[in-house]
Amino acid sequence: MLHQYEKLVITALQEKASGVEDICSRTKLSRDSVVRALYWLKEKNAVELKEEKSTTYRLEGEGKKFCETGFPEKVLLEKAGKGGVDFSSLSKEEMSIGLPWAKRNGWIEIIQEGGKRLIKITQKGKDDLAKGYAPEKACRKLAMNAGLTDDETALLDSLASRGRLITKHEKNEISYVKLTAEGSRLAEEEASAPATKEINQLTKDLIVSGSWRGAKLREYDFNLPVEKVHPAKIHPLVRVASRIRSIFVEMGFEEMEGDMIQSSFWNFDALFQPQDHPARDLADTFYLLSPDKMDIPDRELAKKVGKAHQKGWKYKWSEEVARQPVLRTHTTAVSARYVAETGSEKRSSPAKYFSIGRVYRNEATDFKHLAEFHQVDGIIVDENATFRELLGTLKEFYRKLGFEKIRFRPHYFPYTEPSLEIDVWYEPKQEWMELGGAGIFRPEVCLPLWGKYPVLAWGLAIERPVMIMMGMDDIRTFYKNDMGWLRDTPASKGWV
Repeated sequence: MLHQYEKLVITALQEKASGVEDICSRTKLSRDSVVRALYWLKEKNAVELKEEKSTTYRLEGEGKKFCETGFPEKVLLEKAGKGGVDFSSLSKEEMSIGLPWAKRNGWIEIIQEGGKRLIKITQKGKDDLAKGYAPEKACRKLAMNAGLTDDETALLDSLASRGRLITKHEKNEISYVKLTAEGSRLAEEEASAPATKEINQLTKDLIVSGSWRGAKLREYDFNLPVEKVHPAKIHPLVRVASRIRSIFVEMGFEEMEGDMIQSSFWNFDALFQPQDHPARDLADTFYLLSPDKMDIPDRELAKKVGKAHQKGWKYKWSEEVARQPVLRTHTTAVSARYVAETGSEKRSSPAKYFSIGRVYRNEATDFKHLAEFHQVDGIIVDENATFRELLGTLKEFYRKLGFEKIRFRPHYFPYTEPSLEIDVWYEPKQEWMELGGAGIFRPEVCLPLWGKYPVLAWGLAIERPVMIMMGMDDIRTFYKNDMGWLRDTPASKGWV
């Protein structure tokens, strides 16, 4: 159905209305209403429209002022033309506006002379001073509503980019309107229809009086294009982290917290990773210059970890190496500290913990690798825990995350034994997708830290699986702050 405005406009066009102003005169509608109705009719292929872009410029307060007093860069140029100008003699506007623009235009140079900083005019400055400052002339012509040349219009465009001088306004004007064959058909259809008053809004009075029963309510076309609305939206990675957090809490877990800067002791040694392991090299890990060393709070704990290394890896363990500060390479460093606190009776067992945080790896950034990303860790500290319990916990977690089909595959990780990888069936791509690794902390990890065994543990990276599920081909997109991408990303997609 046509809107009332469309009906009036299409009737006016059938009566040979010549343009927007003529349609306004015939229909008694405002210009905005007529233009809106014409665009609606264009969507229905009822009219042909031609548009012309018009540009207008308006002097703002600062622009009007400079037209009278002279642009600060021009004033400074004139002063420099009369001899060297001392910095101390510059006004606030000459210093903040005139000096940068005069320097950019190549008009001046700054020299040191007699212990003072002086501004000297250049040859280009002398030449331009003789010609007159074209942007200033263009502004003054605009103030007098005089005609502008193409070159002067280009100068106004440049001045508009400076802000507070000139504002530029562009708008499309409808210059030509013609009724199409479809428009003529709709007009004839409207002329032959019985005259009935159409109601746009169902009001309280219509309902109370009962007159709505005989009224004709206008139908709405939900397929018509509308202006895009960009509501506030949470970043996909934040949504994933929030969902994971709520699932762990539902399952009775407590969240762990830890610093991004860790000692090598917690990041590597406590997890039974030897001090000559390749992952500790500068090529894989970010080491910090400040602080140069970090404390190991429990000397007895350090001795126990050192003995486990010397017995298991057959080398002399160094406390100095263990005190080196690093940006954590995994959130498992936080898990190790919580296991140790359980051993020191700061925390009771059995207990279930999880953490979500950023980790750092010294590797090249490309479409599928980042030097900074998110990791999720989970542990169950319980001497009665079993491998079967680990599998059941993981299966329930991923089920709550939205994956019904899950499989486990044997794998190797340096500080868990036995170890496994978790794959989930991703229905849109009809393929298995690796989402994380898990296992039981080795006795060489559990016994020095806790004094008991076992501890169930698992880890999950966030960015890469989310990238796959969102159909992205570059993991760096998450961190580009691309407003267009954020606006176009659906509020919910898979477990995002």
